[in-house]
Amino acid sequence: MAAAIGLASAQGFPAKPIRVIVAYPPGGSTDIIARILGQKLTDHFGQTMLVDNRAGAAGMIGAAIAAQSTPDGYTLILSDTPLVVNPSVFAKVPYDPVRDFTPIAMVAQSPMMLVVNAGVPAQNLQELIKLAKAQPGKFTVGSAGTGASSHVVAELFKMRAGVNLTHVPYKGLGPALAEVAGGQINSVFTSIPAAMPLVKAGKLRVLGVCSTHRVAVAPEVPTMEEGGVRDFEAAIWYGYQGPAGLPKAVVAILSTEIARAAELPDVRERFLGIGLEPLILMPREFHAYIATELKKWAEVVKAANIKAE
Repeated sequence: MAAAIGLASAQGFPAKPIRVIVAYPPGGSTDIIARILGQKLTDHFGQTMLVDNRAGAAGMIGAAIAAQSTPDGYTLILSDTPLVVNPSVFAKVPYDPVRDFTPIAMVAQSPMMLVVNAGVPAQNLQELIKLAKAQPGKFTVGSAGTGASSHVVAELFKMRAGVNLTHVPYKGLGPALAEVAGGQINSVFTSIPAAMPLVKAGKLRVLGVCSTHRVAVAPEVPTMEEGGVRDFEAAIWYGYQGPAGLPKAVVAILSTEIARAAELPDVRERFLGIGLEPLILMPREFHAYIATELKKWAEVVKAANIKAE
């Protein structure tokens, strides 16, 4: 009976515009991805993919709206890493990242990278670690705020590299990057798209990329493991989800077409051009990935005793 209902609900889907919630202001990576893929899906479906920016509370406002929406496929969210970090950081989160969503398709990831002010006397990761160990607590690392992905990754680095860095939280990654570029703080872990303009301008130096492989947009930058820090992988991932209870037939239509759009040559080229790596995970794989990420970052948050202010 449930299968029949789901099939019936998928016949002629979509029959009206689909709202895609982006839990951040316009202009960021999540917003850019939603608009690039949204145009392709609009062309295919003949129905508009409406990007709805619902910023605030570290992405929790947009996530809550998506989780509480009608499970009919007409409200989706382009979620990212904070979705699974927030439950470990905040005392109250208005959603459960596993129970309250239906994974549809992961489309891309952006390995984070460690950048320092161009004046920092460290040309590589080992020189930075040596410098930090020589002056415990004096070397600073900024973040987009307490409990943000950039903060959690910095804490993982401190544990893996055995260094004592002073964390300096900001209200957003933009201000943190500006302060590193201006020399007010020494370093920050950031997404590639956010950092590359300042790197190309000579204001920041990249010391390592937090992935298992070098990235196409900056092939000269070694991975953290190549720099001597083992078991260190951190990326901002991006994927479409709907509220819990989304009919399987609707999920099948959406996941197939989202994956198709994300694999188009011109979309891949645009993604790579801004430091995004196309990475398709279909519903079951995406569900498993979310569970793994949730556990991984919960362990880091607990070990570092991170609590949102």
